[in-house]
Amino acid sequence: MEVFIEDPRLRPIREKVEAGQRLSHDDGVALYRSSDILAIGYLANIVRERLHGDITYFNVNRHINPTDVCVASCRLCAFGKQKRDPNSYTMSLEQVWETAGIGYSEAVTEFHIVGGLHPELSLDWFCQMLRGLKERFPQVHLKAFTMVEIGYLAKRAHISIRQTLEQLRDAGMDSLPGGGAEIFRDSVRRVICDHKLTGDEWLETARTAHELGLHSNCTMLYGHIENDDDRVDHLEHLRALQDDTAGFQTFIPLAFHPDNTALHHIDKTTGFLDLKNISVARLMLDNIPHIKAYWIMMTPKIAQIALRFGADDIDGTVTEEKIYHDAGATTSQNMRRGDLLQLIRKAGREPLERDTLYRPVTRSETAFTVLV
Repeated sequence: MEVFIEDPRLRPIREKVEAGQRLSHDDGVALYRSSDILAIGYLANIVRERLHGDITYFNVNRHINPTDVCVASCRLCAFGKQKRDPNSYTMSLEQVWETAGIGYSEAVTEFHIVGGLHPELSLDWFCQMLRGLKERFPQVHLKAFTMVEIGYLAKRAHISIRQTLEQLRDAGMDSLPGGGAEIFRDSVRRVICDHKLTGDEWLETARTAHELGLHSNCTMLYGHIENDDDRVDHLEHLRALQDDTAGFQTFIPLAFHPDNTALHHIDKTTGFLDLKNISVARLMLDNIPHIKAYWIMMTPKIAQIALRFGADDIDGTVTEEKIYHDAGATTSQNMRRGDLLQLIRKAGREPLERDTLYRPVTRSETAFTVLV
């Protein structure tokens, strides 16, 4: 079927997409600057269906945030608190293990574990946490710690990033979630998260993790002070690292939620921008297999539409997400497996349950099996 593309800037991009050619920096900027969202979505859907057909992936997971105490004071964050804040919290090891077990069933295949940069919790403490989780839930994949957390733990322990990753891996960490990337450009990073790793340090930490055989996701925070060129630069850095390591499994565009942050004056993102970021990511990141529409951030309805705009993954059941809800997210903190299935099917897609490494999960009435 011939589809008319109104924006003339998109016509040469269409030719590249149909030929399977890599898009350039200028192509990425042109996509962001175009308002022809249906054409952009159409092009992204070509790539999405070329890679995955009608399949949409999801998993049954649980989020665990051991502490919201953080030594950083990033302007973009509503989650982190100073240790002296009476509203802050820090779980004990026993509380982490107990939290993991609340509502746990054999259906859960992943614990997603991130938190603040606590001034007192040591690398050894986190290794004990991982070992305790593995002892209690040996079949559950532990996707834990952003690159920012890894860098902070390495600094506190006075050892290298590689040694830190090795210790955590040996204690039970199976992969990394990929948060904290924000926007790599220094000019943006100095404003929104000057207490974090630099963009180059984030990328080098990810490179080291991949070299050690650890897969990770990757992210980009959009909708704050960045511009179109910043976004494309960010995507190109991820694409270049993926060329070298092939360690990224999924890219997740994350919309900035300004409520309760120092940047509360910034308008919230629109559904238009959310869909555009999904589509542009699918078109630019030709070597990252999956693009995730994170329903907890963009709402289930927008995530459902995103399945026709380049996304092939809708995340999971989640259970008790704190970081985005502290920033004003109004979505539910969990979704039942049956609701996810319905959401995907009503978008005309075929749901496929996966584990963290995208291996299919098959279920019977009493058990599940990961197909290796």
